[in-house]
Amino acid sequence: MGIEHIPFVGRSVERVEDAGLLSGRGRYIDDLGTKPGTLHAAILRSPHAHADIVEIDAAAALALPGIAAVITGRDLLDITAGLVPAVRAAVDARAVAVDRVRYVGEPVAVVLGSDRYVAEDGCDLIEVAYRPRPAVVDPLAALAPDAPILHDGVGANQVSDRAFRYGDPEAAFGRAKHTLSVTVRYPRNTGCPMETYGVVAEYDAADDSYDVLANFQGPFSIHAVLARALKVPGNRLRLRTPPDSGGSFGVKQGVAPYAVLIAAAARRVGRPVKWVEDRLEHLAASVSATNRVTTLTAAFDDAGRVEALDWDQVEDCGAYLRAPEPATLYRMHGNMTGAYAIRNVRMRNRVVLTNKTPTGLVRGFGGPQVYYPLERLMQRIAVTLGLDPLEVIRRNLIPADAFPYRTATGALYDSGNYQHALDVAARDGGLAELVRRRAEARAAGRLYGIGYTAAVEPSVSNMGYITTVLTAAERAKAGPKNGAQATATITLDPVGAVTVQVASVPQGQGHRTVLAQVVADVFGIGLDQVRVTADLDTAKDAWSIASGNYSSRFAAAVAGVAHQAALRLREKLAAVAAAQLNLRADDLVFAGGRVGSRTNPDASLPFARVAATAHWSPGLLPDMDGAPIRETAFWTPPQLTAPDEADAVNSSLCHGFIFDFCGVEIDPVTGKIAIDRYVTMHDCGRILHPGMVEGQVRGGFAQALGAAVYEELAYGADGAFLSGTLADYLLPTATEMPELTVLHVESPSPFTPLGAKGVGEGNCMSTPVCLANAVADALSLEAIDLPLTPAKLAALAAGRDEPAPPAGRAGQGAPSRGSKPGDRTMRGEGSARVAAPPEAVWAMLLDPEVLASVIPGAHGVRKRSDTHFTAEVTLGVGPVKGRYKADIRLSDLDPPRAATLAGTVTGALGNGGGSGRITLTPEGPGTRIGYAYEAAVGGKVAAVGGRLLDGAARVIIGGFFAALARRAGGGATAPGLLRRLLARLGITR
Repeated sequence: MGIEHIPFVGRSVERVEDAGLLSGRGRYIDDLGTKPGTLHAAILRSPHAHADIVEIDAAAALALPGIAAVITGRDLLDITAGLVPAVRAAVDARAVAVDRVRYVGEPVAVVLGSDRYVAEDGCDLIEVAYRPRPAVVDPLAALAPDAPILHDGVGANQVSDRAFRYGDPEAAFGRAKHTLSVTVRYPRNTGCPMETYGVVAEYDAADDSYDVLANFQGPFSIHAVLARALKVPGNRLRLRTPPDSGGSFGVKQGVAPYAVLIAAAARRVGRPVKWVEDRLEHLAASVSATNRVTTLTAAFDDAGRVEALDWDQVEDCGAYLRAPEPATLYRMHGNMTGAYAIRNVRMRNRVVLTNKTPTGLVRGFGGPQVYYPLERLMQRIAVTLGLDPLEVIRRNLIPADAFPYRTATGALYDSGNYQHALDVAARDGGLAELVRRRAEARAAGRLYGIGYTAAVEPSVSNMGYITTVLTAAERAKAGPKNGAQATATITLDPVGAVTVQVASVPQGQGHRTVLAQVVADVFGIGLDQVRVTADLDTAKDAWSIASGNYSSRFAAAVAGVAHQAALRLREKLAAVAAAQLNLRADDLVFAGGRVGSRTNPDASLPFARVAATAHWSPGLLPDMDGAPIRETAFWTPPQLTAPDEADAVNSSLCHGFIFDFCGVEIDPVTGKIAIDRYVTMHDCGRILHPGMVEGQVRGGFAQALGAAVYEELAYGADGAFLSGTLADYLLPTATEMPELTVLHVESPSPFTPLGAKGVGEGNCMSTPVCLANAVADALSLEAIDLPLTPAKLAALAAGRDEPAPPAGRAGQGAPSRGSKPGDRTMRGEGSARVAAPPEAVWAMLLDPEVLASVIPGAHGVRKRSDTHFTAEVTLGVGPVKGRYKADIRLSDLDPPRAATLAGTVTGALGNGGGSGRITLTPEGPGTRIGYAYEAAVGGKVAAVGGRLLDGAARVIIGGFFAALARRAGGGATAPGLLRRLLARLGITR
């Protein structure tokens, strides 16, 4: 019997990454050293959603020791260009604003200092004068003729409007017995990775080139965009990635404009520059998933079989259309019928701009926005007809004998048996028991529902799908774009060790482990003999414009091409060993660390000896094409063609299948969702590493749970950002995660080298709508939008409309004095009794020394007139602390009975304004001080979040009046208590 090798692929081997990561030896971008003289950057950002930049005064910042430069958008006009979008529109998308800001958090200036701390101090000292403009944040409102226009050159906020038709939808709707529509407003969310953006950039004036290190995910189509924005040829932009990256979920594709900004700043000052984003910046101004308004209409018969779909989609891409957007809208173009055999489709896609952060790629991009309306529609059809939702799903599924299946909109589904997956999930997931539990819960008067979702998970994107946004004539003029490409290089060193290099930067998925498994199996060696490097250097490594780690392409494309490269190298090594063993090459087997006869174990050589031959004894090599030292393979699947004349496109190569069902119970008082059971069935083709597939499924579910129940990047009607901390942008933790039942069937893909498909994004697509369908079932709802917050569900359970947001979250009512667009308004009232008579209290209100002692954070008060005062004030709310200029005025005087105290503050971190009506009422020998205030804050301070900010404002403003009462000889609020309240809220004075 010959030598044998037990395959690694298909087993949950120990991850090779974990030893370093779990022992704290990961090498992330902030861990890597920098050259001497490197400057550190801090970015000054706009507090306004929409405003003209009137003046930037950086004199005070430049006078601060340690500050090397303050760079504005105008300073970079000669060395940078705009970031080119995928849609031709007169939108100048710069890395830093020039004359106008269009979203809260947009960069206005970059400060370069000897360290990050002094750079941040420099930001605080810059004074920017803005002229606010009206803002628009609702995508439908942005379409209105009278909406504020973001980009004058476009003349409207709509930058693309495309209509599509497949089959004969008009005839199908004309003959349909039933039609039904759902309208969905899908909210914004983000990936919120543990590690934020980071860039280290250097400019070499000798050859006009840039060296940029960034924790950039790709895709590397953006490399061309960056080079153009920096006005250099592609070979003058070296883009490198660190060895490790702390998560991405697609979001780190959005580091691109910061790579341009920091690189240009390095050129301007002639020194390397480093910038690492903080969490506040990341939430407010990185990228988010698109929010989309969709109206989906179906034509169907009495049995619930759908004949046609009509999609009307309005995509909100934020203030600028940054490449690769509108990718989120078109990535699913071939999959608009989901898992269903629907042959007639009508579609309208509109892309609009609003005063919100520009969007980008977020895990599952495009999928949640499609499957939420589609699967809500399938449930609504079932309810309307009085049918079981599962039966309606089953009746519409693509037949098992139809694969490979071409959808109406052009996708080529590679393999699957959806009916079998449903049967296995229902059997092994205990669906019958769940139905029985629902009946028992409802009989007891409890709110219990079951939700279902069937979804197709695309992977390995056809880079030509984005050109579907263009007409056929425009595509012909621009030239063909299509396909996908993956690259891998395998190198043998002089002692026979194997090194694998791929152009796919991992963010924690376990690339190195799977690649080691694949290559070790080909060569029949141990995992420890294979070393994988996945950090990329575009100046040295093999890559293509389609390279990168996105759209779940690793297992199918990257691992597959590594397998191909290894096979090619093995074929050459077999020829080398055959010559030395006097055997035929096709009689050899690679196993057990040796190369030898299939039947005679004595006729073999160590793999290391054979692999090292080309280094040590090139004269022994048989005649072959190239020495067996290094092999680079490029893989391009032929199925990914360009969109055709009719706009049909196979937008992805592989198509997995997901079927989820769940049972949830809703507390009628609190509105809290309890997930009783969640079952998720996946067909991701051949499973390469079961443990990591399980981790991908569970991680995707956790992210989807957040999107469904907790997370929303919320904006006020005026563009104020309302989710600026993790106190307001809530993420699920381990305590919120239910136990999952994860099931699998395998239908290997005939289109990929290893038969694998993607699996990392599926639950981000399927879980939000599965939970929503369960909630709708429990509460008998016709419509429900995300997130499924307890307040929303409690109101719905009680039969009421959704409650209004808390005071201050959306700037309800008339604006306060001194407020501006983008501000957040808060209100409160209180009283305190003092021993002094009203006349004495009145005199205090006009005394600068008294005001200085009672205004929180005041450094001193200067009297401009009897009723006008100015002051320097330092205030902090949670993690945000800054210095402000305050202007305070007394008006509506009724001495000594009443007065209005109004003030405004301005500073680098934002703006604020408010007024309080003070009443002085005699009460015995003393005075009752009553006050009612209204205050508004904007900018970075406003973004710290409603829960933190509203409480802080009440304590600060209430503290002012309590301090005034104490100076007057009384008051119910003791100084110690006030200090403790301030400390609990993270407020410093």
